[in-house]
Amino acid sequence: MTGIDDAGWFDSGRAVVRSDWIDYNGHMNVGYYLVAFDQATEAIHVHLGIGEAYRREHDASTFVLEAHVTYDHELLEGAPLAFRTRIVAFDSKRLHLMHRMFHAEEGFLAATNELMCLHVDLKQRKTSPFPDDAMARIREVGEAHARFGATDGAGRSIGIRRR
Repeated sequence: MTGIDDAGWFDSGRAVVRSDWIDYNGHMNVGYYLVAFDQATEAIHVHLGIGEAYRREHDASTFVLEAHVTYDHELLEGAPLAFRTRIVAFDSKRLHLMHRMFHAEEGFLAATNELMCLHVDLKQRKTSPFPDDAMARIREVGEAHARFGATDGAGRSIGIRRR
């Protein structure tokens, strides 16, 4: 069930840079990186059993509490994308994810997206623990990812270093 590769990452999908994602600089606009990464988030959520069907059945879901994006390499219209995802950490109410976006043909790292997701009871609009069955799947995949060691790039902060 873990679905992880030899490097400890889950294959969280593919996409193509669409023409309406291109800005006046001729490359993928920063906002659309999050749109693309959201597809990867949904893929890992479905794999964990906490996707849209879970929301309908349990009237619960995850909300993104915090997001960090790095833009590592420019992407142009039509570029094929591949996503890899890792569970960095988890507890009874939170899921810390790291996504990597690659150019699917040239192989370069295009961007990363780090997320802190919070489980929410939608009836009460309050945080709540994951149900036991969801927690068991999260634990299985999270522990499998943890066996590969620390996730490079996780926990970065933004700032200008003073010399």
